Amino acid sequence: MHIREIMEKDNQTMEQIIKQSLESFSLNIPGTAYFDPQLGKLAQFYQEEPKAKYWVAVNSADQVVGGVGIGPFGDDENVCELQKLYISPEAQGKGLSKQLMTVALDFAKTHYTYCYLETFKRLEAANHLYNMFGFEELSQPLEGTEHNACDSWYIKQLSVGV
Repeated sequence: MHIREIMEKDNQTMEQIIKQSLESFSLNIPGTAYFDPQLGKLAQFYQEEPKAKYWVAVNSADQVVGGVGIGPFGDDENVCELQKLYISPEAQGKGLSKQLMTVALDFAKTHYTYCYLETFKRLEAANHLYNMFGFEELSQPLEGTEHNACDSWYIKQLSVGV
């Protein structure tokens, strides 16, 4: 597996991975990434966002099997959001999420003080991963959330200070 920044040619595959994953948990509902307007054009969206990037994991045939993004959150320039971490079913269980998280958090540390994320309690593997990476669960979402269907929120301090 190889991790690289998303390209326009990856948009459709990444959109399918995200939608199929959400559908598999019956989370293809309003208030989730399923309905994000930029979902079909992630490469362009992240290129235009300041202090934001999206990475994809590709197999030996250069087929996209997962991805993750970092983008600004709300009006606080010190807070970023871990966005759209999804892995295709055939690539799950191979440590790919850990690799993607490491790349994303290394980037985030150079631009932000805190990293926030929103998810669902029923996504147990994802929640376990976030705990493993030192994210702390919050009792409510940060103000400014766009994914109001989520029921689990985390934050991680990336650097000391501020």
